[in-house]
Amino acid sequence: MNPQELLPKNRIQVERGDAVHLHIQRHLGKGPSQGVGVSLSKHRKKKQSSTMEFILLGVTGQQDQEDFFFILFLFIYPITLIGNLLIILAILSDIHLHNPMYFLLANLSLVDIFLSSVTMPKMLANHLLGSKAISFGGCLTQMYFMIALVNTESYILAAMAYDRAMAISHPLHYTTIMSPRSCVLLVVASWVIGNTNALPHTLLTASLSFCGSKEVANFYCDISPLLKLSCSDIHLNVKMMYLGVAVFSVPLLCIVVSYIRVFSTVLRIPSTKGVCKAFSTCGSHLTAVSLYYGTVMGMYFRPLTTYSLKDAVLAVMFMTVTPMLNPFIYSLRNQDMKAALKKLFQRRSSS
Repeated sequence: MNPQELLPKNRIQVERGDAVHLHIQRHLGKGPSQGVGVSLSKHRKKKQSSTMEFILLGVTGQQDQEDFFFILFLFIYPITLIGNLLIILAILSDIHLHNPMYFLLANLSLVDIFLSSVTMPKMLANHLLGSKAISFGGCLTQMYFMIALVNTESYILAAMAYDRAMAISHPLHYTTIMSPRSCVLLVVASWVIGNTNALPHTLLTASLSFCGSKEVANFYCDISPLLKLSCSDIHLNVKMMYLGVAVFSVPLLCIVVSYIRVFSTVLRIPSTKGVCKAFSTCGSHLTAVSLYYGTVMGMYFRPLTTYSLKDAVLAVMFMTVTPMLNPFIYSLRNQDMKAALKKLFQRRSSS
């Protein structure tokens, strides 16, 4: 019997293919070991990306506690969608809210809808199906949109702070400075910067090899736990993370500068009523910024080696709780928003 008949057909095809590839490499004057080595490396990477799966450990890794977080997410996600959607519809339907501040708020609500939808549906689906698996491609997609949307939200928050600073410190020139064209450019720039910052992180992570544990210490694919799982050299990835933190810190600096300008202007206002009115327009935004940056800085502004599953609780705060709270923060103390929401409900009930 021919020994080749004892081999699986796919193995025979691979061996023949390698022999042909080796012959071509020799003909082109390249070393056989170099050519085959590069080819096999690419083959392994392609095979890894098509077959590998990660295991999402969840928020705590304990099944009884995961049941609690499933119920919590099942409660939070619809509220987040409905609350932010109502903000957008109220702003669109009320002509009195067609100004820069509410235009930026509507875009913030849109980002919050996308941000919560990147992680929570997958977590809820996995819990219902009794599975914690996510494909390599799905993991990279989730990581890309998470980074892009988090960065986009930070720049929109900076644009909102700039808007308040211009409204208080330059009231006579406000409509010229914050023209419709300027507002659109600010929002477009926020989306472009967010996606541009996410792309290199995703591409660098896609090039890594994962040969050990595939358990991700979170309820979604975040860059920090993925880098800790890699058996490749991650020095370039870590350097890119530092650059990403710098890009993420720019809007925070803009927010601080904007509010220094606001406070310096407000303190020169003689009447107490004027001071209270000025601060009331900034109170909601300051609350949202404090909640958002407080949780994000707790997660990412520290060494990679210190990351553990315990930090997933912080991720719950800024990935799920913050998007849910933003509609309440911006509507409960805002009389114009309350009036717009009331009109919206009256129209729906009358129709």
